[in-house]
Amino acid sequence: QVQLVESGGGSVQVGGSLRLSCAASDRSYGLMAWFRQAPGKEREGVAGISTGGLLTHYADSVKGRFTISIDNHKRAWYLQMNNLKPEDTATYYCAARDRYGASWSNPADIDYWGQGAQVTVSS
Repeated sequence: QVQLVESGGGSVQVGGSLRLSCAASDRSYGLMAWFRQAPGKEREGVAGISTGGLLTHYADSVKGRFTISIDNHKRAWYLQMNNLKPEDTATYYCAARDRYGASWSNPADIDYWGQGAQVTVSS
């Protein structure tokens, strides 16, 4: 059974930084990504990366502030979040798909999900 285990998250003030980690229990995937969901809002794609790290994608709202990276040897991927803003407050989910394929940011196309980690940014 696939397991994606998240760690990191927490509470920071505006302008602060946090790092999220996701470890896969069994293998690597075609697409690895991070999504987030704020209360009352739909889940949205934040960043995605292909196996090997050659291709990365970011939501416009986080470009220049967030960085997604992978460690294939450890079967892990990370989200470094800098210059955090109150609107970044959400539950963050790591995600994976067997094939790199289509849109990286559509939650309906994701095969596996982590348990979620809360990120709270206060002003």
